[in-house]
Amino acid sequence: MPPEPASAPGPEWESACRVCGHDDDPEPFWEGGWPNEGAICPCCGNEPSMNDVSVIGLREKRGHWLGQGAPWDSPSSRPKDWDILEQVKRIPAEWR
Repeated sequence: MPPEPASAPGPEWESACRVCGHDDDPEPFWEGGWPNEGAICPCCGNEPSMNDVSVIGLREKRGHWLGQGAPWDSPSSRPKDWDILEQVKRIPAEWR
C-alpha cells in the first residue's frame, strides 16, 4: 500500500503571518495548511515554517520583533496608514 499523504501542519483557511498578522501580500504565507516556501513577511521578516511551527517559538519571535519597535523588514512595503493593533488582530487565535 502507498503511504498516507502527510496532513497539513496548519488549517486550510490560514493565510496571515503567524508572527505579526500581516496578510496583505499577493501570495499568502500559508496555502491549504502548508507553508508557502520562499515567502518572507515584509513586515516582521518571518519565513513560514522556520520560526512559526510552535507557539513558544512564535511568541519569542513576536516578542523580539515588538521589543525592537515592530520595524518593517521591508520598509518600502509599509502602508502609510499602517495600524499595528489592527494587524495583530489577524493572527489566528491558536498562534497568539
